[in-house]
Amino acid sequence: MTRNTGGAFGPDYFKKYYFNAATRVTTSAEMRGRARLIAALLQHANVPVRSILDAGCGIGLMRKPFAEVLPRARYAGLEASDYLCKRYGWLKGSVVDFAPRSSADLVVCYDVLQYLEDRAAARAIVNFAKLSHGALYVSALTREDWRANCDQSRTDRSVHLRPGDWYRRRLRRHFNYLGFGVWLRKDATAILWDLERP
Repeated sequence: MTRNTGGAFGPDYFKKYYFNAATRVTTSAEMRGRARLIAALLQHANVPVRSILDAGCGIGLMRKPFAEVLPRARYAGLEASDYLCKRYGWLKGSVVDFAPRSSADLVVCYDVLQYLEDRAAARAIVNFAKLSHGALYVSALTREDWRANCDQSRTDRSVHLRPGDWYRRRLRRHFNYLGFGVWLRKDATAILWDLERP
């Protein structure tokens, strides 16, 4: 794996974990299913999505699936990797301190937070409340996932493994959990029946 001194990831990392079928950590089909699930949950809760910020979008595996299920939503990819910004034209920045002119209806942060040290990860979670005025989808490799859920032979070990509760405690300050990694801002209007609430 090759990373530059700025902490961004280089071509070797993406070749191993995204482009090589024998070692990749996810597939286009998995990401398509994830986008459909997120869109269905938000549609069911009557949360409109007209803009999406994919924070740490990588090679953009969520872009096409979101275009299929949320065709009216504008998609923006945010990346810290110089390599990916040059290759795909993403916005350059970090989820820790990115400050766009306007917030998005939906912010997606998939498998980014585990690469940040505790302080930076905590700042990123606080920033989510500024980046999203509606919903947030967040996924991060936790200590529990490392032990019980992931394929360790295909998963990057150069991460900060924290308990899931470390993330949940911080997310709950600004968001209510909807399910399957989807969080709603506490001031967002959503329609949920009593037994649908987590």
